[in-house]
Amino acid sequence: MSKLRILYLTSEIDPFLELSKIASLTRKLPQEMQERGMEIRILMPRFGTINERKNRLHEVVRLSGINISVGDEEKPLIIKVASIPSAKLQVYFLDNEDYFQRKTVFTDKQGTFYDDNDERAIFFCKGALETVKKLGWAPDVVHCTDWMTALVPLYLKTTYKNDPIFKNTKAVFTVYNNVFDHKFSEDIIPKAKMIDISDENLANLRSRDFSGLIKVGCEFADVIVKANDELREDIESIMEESSDKKIEALVEDENITDTFFNLYNELVDLEKVEE
Repeated sequence: MSKLRILYLTSEIDPFLELSKIASLTRKLPQEMQERGMEIRILMPRFGTINERKNRLHEVVRLSGINISVGDEEKPLIIKVASIPSAKLQVYFLDNEDYFQRKTVFTDKQGTFYDDNDERAIFFCKGALETVKKLGWAPDVVHCTDWMTALVPLYLKTTYKNDPIFKNTKAVFTVYNNVFDHKFSEDIIPKAKMIDISDENLANLRSRDFSGLIKVGCEFADVIVKANDELREDIESIMEESSDKKIEALVEDENITDTFFNLYNELVDLEKVEE
């Protein structure tokens, strides 16, 4: 049998960037799954706080050079890669001069949420899927982590549903309590659009906020995962509306790797991955 292929999309991973407990979990899960025989890829944004020289990032020329549309604009995508020390794992970093070469991550030095964080998330979600296409690597499961990856399940179920790379891919969306109160501009929907996506597919984005992104991720994912014991009340309600496909895998749970190992295997029809 072929190995299960798991793609992790995250905004942070230890040791490159640690903003919350997500970073340690996204470091732990891929290594554990690889040690259990799965094939792993990890993608994240190349935020400006990540020191390229210290972490030995280098550009992957064969993957770079794609332009990603964000509304009416085309933004060049640069792909870099680095190895995780003490692990046989590589992380692919998605970079763009306009979006990621800043000295802070989601807020400026005064703590103000960046107005274009929606564009940065859209660019990352679209860019990640295009990068995987260019790799020619068909994932069985895409594990989407937190709000910045929320649009990926939607794109997989619409624009990419008949793509040979993604046609059998399942999406897992993990929801954390990393809430923000910012309201994005009204053009978030046209910026998020891709081929074969209707306004109705993006209806939950009309709120232009954190909960809207979470709603989209929950609507289109095959499984949604509650990662924090206590979520903000409105986010808890969103997850309860999708209770038929919700599981709990709390970030503090010492058995969390077993939970995800079993989940990935249950999601994939093993007969389809036989050679």
